[in-house]
Amino acid sequence: MKFNNEFRLIITQNFSSSINSNIDKALFKSFENDSKPILRVYSWEDCVTLGAGQKLDDYEKLQNSYKNNISKRLTGGGVLFHGHDISYTILLNPNMIENKDVKETYFLICQFLLKFYEDLGLKPKFAKDDESIVLSKSPFCQVGFEAYDIIIDGKKIGGNAQKRAKNCILQHGSIPLYTKQKDEVFGTSLEDFGIKLNFEEAKDRLIKAFKTTFNVEFLEDKLNKKELEILDSLNKDS
Repeated sequence: MKFNNEFRLIITQNFSSSINSNIDKALFKSFENDSKPILRVYSWEDCVTLGAGQKLDDYEKLQNSYKNNISKRLTGGGVLFHGHDISYTILLNPNMIENKDVKETYFLICQFLLKFYEDLGLKPKFAKDDESIVLSKSPFCQVGFEAYDIIIDGKKIGGNAQKRAKNCILQHGSIPLYTKQKDEVFGTSLEDFGIKLNFEEAKDRLIKAFKTTFNVEFLEDKLNKKELEILDSLNKDS
């Protein structure tokens, strides 16, 4: 599917767990029927996010290790470690994609990620299409396998999640760029496949893959007044 739309492009770097999570929440809360679709590309401090259904109290050790640089995403899923990854968030009106259901939306939006990996010379596929993968749940995002997780050489790379409202679909995800720690909870990185990209290089490649896949133009932008007001309120409550 080609969107043939202009997207707001918002780029931010090295924010804390709570600020990055709250930016997504602010964009989602302020999205209206006539809002321009958004692609946000960003990076993090060394920090942790939890899925919306997880409890911070269950991860006291992580809170101490990361000096409380830990927050809850507005999507589900498990514990995710940041600081070695590049992340994206997409917000669009369901009408733009003919009100496709959750599975169809994952399939559609993830096409630009498949393109990103293919342009790096890799051979990505969905977990559901890899016979070696057993779909499973885990409290740690990078350990479990969902149907539309992306698999390269039998290994999961990054993760993606959605939040939906009547007038907005938000999908976000992260791609580990380098190996932060040899532990499955940190996930497989591009470096593990022999590919070295810094944030700027990965950002440019993600944007190019998105533009090519969906035939969009970008308007480089920042958060508007309404979004900043919601963000400020969320930050005060964090």
